Amino acid sequence: MNSQRIRLWDLPTRLFHWLLVLAVVAAVVSGQIGGKLIDLHGKIGLAIVGLITFRIVWGFAGSTYARFAQFLPTPARIRAYLKGEWRGLGHNPLGGLSVFTLLLLLTAQVASGLFANDDITFTGPLYGLVGKSLSDRLSGIHQLLSNALIALVVLHIGAVIFHGRVRKDDLIKPMLTGWKEGASGEPARGGGMVALVVAVVIAGAVVYGASGAWLPEPPAEAVETPGW
Repeated sequence: MNSQRIRLWDLPTRLFHWLLVLAVVAAVVSGQIGGKLIDLHGKIGLAIVGLITFRIVWGFAGSTYARFAQFLPTPARIRAYLKGEWRGLGHNPLGGLSVFTLLLLLTAQVASGLFANDDITFTGPLYGLVGKSLSDRLSGIHQLLSNALIALVVLHIGAVIFHGRVRKDDLIKPMLTGWKEGASGEPARGGGMVALVVAVVIAGAVVYGASGAWLPEPPAEAVETPGW
């Protein structure tokens, strides 16, 4: 039970985390610049769909500290944490609240983007299912959520810095190596190869659905033939 170095984060969780960091940064930059990068922005959005889907599945099938039940931010856990009575590994209750909020926000963000348009040349892969009027409303929501997402990411980075500088609890190194130094508790278990394959297959299926590749080709526009 007592150890100075325990296995905390499994490899799939760590890969998800850093790939999501890169994808979100790329999505924000390409979205802000727009223009020729808007098509890339759409492809990054589909990548985020896959990452989020994988994480949701992994939240039930992954190893100990990656499971949602392990860091579900219940009122009792949050109160205990604020009183300094919480003892545990992985995400603390406020960190867990941040994770759930980020996943929900990203889900809403990419979902709205699938139906969005930029009034110029870009339309989301599922635009054809909703039409221009609803697409315009979802485009507005997509833009508003992007600002909320940036604010949440800044808050998350601030919390990581606070824990490292003030509480002397390095949150970055375990997410890089998978190991928690100077900790006691049960090492992470579960989240084997079968669970990984299932999560990847489900994520791939959702990305395919979100890509709109299954939709029929739009009918070709009729070309008027001159009467002479």
